[in-house]
Parts: sequence; structure tokens; C-alpha cells
Amino acid sequence: MIIILSTSCSSEKKQLDISGEWTVRLDSTDVGIKESWQGNLFETSMQLPGTTDDAGLGTPNALEPALSKPQLLYLTRLHNYVGVAWYSREISVPAQWNDKELFLDLERTLWDTQVWVDNKKVEGHEESLSTPHRYNLTPYMTCGKKHILTIRVDNRKRYDISNGMAHAYTDHTQIKWNGILGDMTVRAMEKIRLESVQLYPDVKNKQVKAVISFSNNTPAAEHALLSMKVSARNGSQQLEEQVKKMDVKAGTSSVELLYNMGDNPILWNEFTPEMYQATVTLEANGRVSEIKEDFGMRQLETNGDKMLMNNKPLFLRGTLECCIFPLTGTPPMNKEGWQKVYAAAKEYGLNHLRFHSWCPPEAAFEAADEMGFYLQVELPAWVLTIGQDSSAVRFLREEADRIIKNYGNHPSFCLWSLGNELQGDFTILSAMLDELKAKDNRHLYVTTSFTFEGGHGGWPESNDDFFVTQWTNKGWVRGQGVFNQLSPTFDKDYSESVAGIQVPLITHEIGQYSVYPDLTEISKYTGVLKPLNFMAVKNDLEKKKLLDKAPDYLMASGKLAAILYKEEIERALKTDGISGFQLLDLHDFPGQGTALVGLLNAFWESKGIIDGKAFREFCSPVVPLLRFPKAVYKNNEVFQTEIELCNYGNDILTNKTLHWDILDKGRSVKHGEIQVGELKFGYNGKLGEISVPLTD
Repeated sequence: MIIILSTSCSSEKKQLDISGEWTVRLDSTDVGIKESWQGNLFETSMQLPGTTDDAGLGTPNALEPALSKPQLLYLTRLHNYVGVAWYSREISVPAQWNDKELFLDLERTLWDTQVWVDNKKVEGHEESLSTPHRYNLTPYMTCGKKHILTIRVDNRKRYDISNGMAHAYTDHTQIKWNGILGDMTVRAMEKIRLESVQLYPDVKNKQVKAVISFSNNTPAAEHALLSMKVSARNGSQQLEEQVKKMDVKAGTSSVELLYNMGDNPILWNEFTPEMYQATVTLEANGRVSEIKEDFGMRQLETNGDKMLMNNKPLFLRGTLECCIFPLTGTPPMNKEGWQKVYAAAKEYGLNHLRFHSWCPPEAAFEAADEMGFYLQVELPAWVLTIGQDSSAVRFLREEADRIIKNYGNHPSFCLWSLGNELQGDFTILSAMLDELKAKDNRHLYVTTSFTFEGGHGGWPESNDDFFVTQWTNKGWVRGQGVFNQLSPTFDKDYSESVAGIQVPLITHEIGQYSVYPDLTEISKYTGVLKPLNFMAVKNDLEKKKLLDKAPDYLMASGKLAAILYKEEIERALKTDGISGFQLLDLHDFPGQGTALVGLLNAFWESKGIIDGKAFREFCSPVVPLLRFPKAVYKNNEVFQTEIELCNYGNDILTNKTLHWDILDKGRSVKHGEIQVGELKFGYNGKLGEISVPLTD
């Protein structure tokens, strides 16, 4: 969201960046409030945005590489600190802001913050793990005068929402850092102003509904002029401005506008990620406030067991994003960091990321909007006791409202789960799901991303829009449930397991095939985390005089993993009742016992096992497939196979020729072609057969 707060003097500055050098004092015994640390500058300096890990503060690591816990559990923090930290600096806001309201915004921190101006406590505290913390500084600051701003950050666990591994709050991937990661600003805002703009695209009727909220902190209602205009971000369209005269009553209020998007609005999807920008302006009492919001015209819905994007079947080719950023232990707060992630995923044919038990920052949504990625966001919950802690339930409900307000307009925000593998009181979860669906129809919702026994098990809840699972009550939809027990076969799918499910099904965390550590990766860890796990493996090989074998171990295990990932993906594609998969993982997962299950490393870089071009042969919008019964043949047998194709591209394919060729070390044994009149959206079976004696 871009908020521009303007006055009658258009050149006036409206925002103060307070990032830079701050002073810091750690409060491990939590005595700072009692001893009145607020309003003071401290002896130690550090940069904000940043973390105590970045600044080298906390308990230094004393562990050595070892094939034992905790070294093998996850990457090791060079400096560990969980507790209270105080940050102070001197600031001054412009004197010409004296008739404005002043708001402090702190983007992304763990977990609880409190704020003082000099010795005065600012009302309230903030505790979101997902959205910016915001404070009203108006009663506490004198414009043009210097003040000491103090921020107390407490990154200790507040609620029972995590088993220690939920990626919003963990040391397994993202670390339990202390600090502030993103934008830090003081903004000048009008007393009568726009508060938020929520945009609800209606593709069928070629319009967008704008829900516009106001604040009027004057004693009486004021006459106002409200206007809205929309333009395409690529400059191709400038739509007509819509103007409305109204009264803005004292306090908070809202109004709805229906905005006509013209005869041919550009629809957003992975193939045409075209964005619009809505500019909403309020003029009242001679002052103007303005909000610009980006959005996409897209229609995401379901039809039985199919997921539809703009009335076309959608198949999600996804992997997990578990906040794995080994240099910082924290997520990127700029678009460039996320563009690297999506570009790597796109290189390997993916169109979808699931944010496992966390919600990413604004920059992740912005990059996904522009690159056409479908995101699944989750509340920061991975716990087996939902309902036992009423304060945790309250926190999750409030966190969901904050996520809607801050990120709901992004077209890339497609799917929403209440958490990972939740168990407990499902009546509470179902009620939460109904509340969210009633508030915001822009996303599809699911109660939880898979549960084991004790939750809803192998069947969707009645109000789930889709279902994320490894197995149903009728069988596995995950290769590990099959490959460990049966000989390789390529004529099977999961049709029996998904029969009767009335919502789209996405296979949960498929893969998890171990790849031997790439020991050349050790030198890449130049940030706040040390790979004692990798170093222990290297030391062990050196003792055994096997270090020269490490590249062979990497390649042998990696090639097997690539074969198995291929079979996982193709089984899902061959099943007409499956709407996508979520890999664990395309890239390595350094936590939970060093789970190196990726074909890419933790930096989203290739290990040399399989390149993107080869991976896209079976992971793309359009994928040709074969059905045949086994992996090994003798030369006195006949190879027989049936041709199929999945088309989840942007268009139905007509009058196409399928070419096939059987090669023996590059030599063509036999080849042919099949004419196909139409390849409809989705799964296309029984397109033709190949029968080839293998005597040659």
C-alpha cells in the first residue's frame, strides 16, 4: 500500500524516515520499565532497520561442529538473544506539522512493542507478527522540538500458537530475532482523512467495489468531495474519474463505491500479471488526503473439484516458503529479494508458493503481483491445542483482520489457511473460517493445511473452499505413501483416493527426498548464521578419508531425488481431481534436523542436479505424459504406452501434432506423430498409443 498524505501546500513533506543509527540496550532481566529506561540514549549503537544478530549483540555461539543436537537441528546463530531490547534515538518532526496528526509505523518486528516519547508512554502496545506496528504520537510530540523516541521490543513468545517450529516464530528457519526489519516512519496525517481503501474486483460485471474508510477527528461532520480514478500500471488505460459529494461524520465511517472498469478490463493471472492502480482522494475543510492502491482484476473461484482463475482451470505448481534466508535469518523487506525467489521458482516451472505458518511482508506480495505468482498465506499457527488458550484464539482472529487490511488488495494473495497441521477444537477453526469468508471474498480458504489423526483427518471440513492433504480416507495422494511400498509404475494416479471430494485438492508437502549436503555451500554462509551441521558432516568425512566422495554422494542422492520428484508431479498431473501440489521442497530446508530435501540449495541456487529446462519438461503449464506399467523392460518385450497431456496454459490448443521418439543413447529406435483436434483445459487422456518391440 502506498499512502500519500497531502495538504494544500503540495510541496510540503509528509513523512519522516527515522531509520539509521539508534542506541540500544539489552534488558535480559526485564527491569527496564521498573528502572525507567525510557527517554534515555544508550551507550551502544546499531543500525535500524536491523537485528541484534546483525549488530553482534547477545550470547556468542560457543558450539563447535558436531553430529549431535543442537548443531544438527538447524543453522546456528552467531549471537543469540531472546528477551527485551530497548532502542532510542533523538528525532524532530517539522514545525509545519503542528496542525496534523502524527503516526509512527514500524514494519515487521517480533513480537511485542511499546513506545515512549521522552518519558511519556504512548498509549497501547502492538503485537502483530505479520503487519506493521502503528502508534499515534500526536498527544506526545511538539512539532519543531527535539524528542527522544524509545521503542521497547520484546521477542519472547506471547501465545501458544507454535510448537517451536511455526515459521513466524522459530529458530529452525527464520530466527527469533530482536529488532525492526522494514520501513520506520513518522507520518503527518490530516485530521479528516482517508484511513484505508479495500478493493473487491468483480470480473463478471466489469467493475470493482471500493470500501473506503474515513477518520474525522474534529468535533462535527464535514462536507467533503470524494473522488476515485483507476489507471493501468502499464499505461495502457486511463479510466474515467468518479466523484461523490458527501459528509464525513465525526469519528470513523465508511462508504462503498462501485467503479466501472470499462468494456475490456485486463485480467490478472500468471500469464498476464497486469496491475491497476486506484487513486482515491478526499478533499475536506480545504485539505486533501490521498491513497493509491494497486490491485488486479481477477476472479478466483471453485467449481466442484476444480479451481478456476478467470473461469479457466487452475493447477498450482508450488513449493513451500518457510522463511529460509540463511544470511540474515529474516525475510527480505524489498522487492528485489523476493524477485530472486520467484525467478528461481519460475525457472523450475512453478507458479505458486505456500507460506508455511507465516505471512510474508508487503514486498513479497508486490513482487508476486508483478510476476504472476499465486500465494497461499497462513496465520502464524502450528499447534495441536487450538482452543485451549483463549488469548491465542483472540490473537489469531485479530491477526487475520490485520492481514486483510494490509495485504488483502494484492491479486497474488489467493489462498488462505488458518495454519499448518492444526489440531484441537475444530468448531473454533470452522467459526474463524466462516468469519473470514464473510469479511473478505477475495481469497479461497481452508481450515488447516493438513492434519493427522485428531483433526479432521482425511476429508475436508464442510466450509473449506479447498483441501490440502497427503492422504484422504480413501488412500494416499503423496508418493511416499506409494513409492516406499510398491515397485515403480507409471500407469497409476490418485483417482481412487480423491473420488467423492467436492472441493479442489492440493497435495501437501510432497517429496521430502533427502539429498546429501553440498559441502561447497559452507563458504556461502557469510551472515548471522553458521552451518555447523554442514561443517560436522565435512569433518566426519575427513576422519573417514571419504571427503573426495562428497560430490558423488551429492549427485547420486540428488539424481534419485529428481527422479522421484518427477514421478510425484506427474502422478498429480495424471489425476483429474487434483488441482495442484506443494513440494517440500524445491530448495533445502535447513531446520528440523537439517532437512536437505531440495534440488536447489537454501539460497535458491542450483546444486547442479537438474537444471530448470529439464525440470520444466514435467513441471509446466502444458505437460505431455505417458502411462506404462513398469520401469524396467527386457529386449524380448514390447513397450506399450498411452499418451496424455495436461493443459493448464492460457488457451485451449487446437489442431496440434504430438511428436514422439524413442531413443537408445541418442539413436532413434522408432518415432511417430499423432494428430489432436483439441487439447482442452485440464487433463486430456487417451490421446493415442505407442507400441514398440524392443528387439532393436
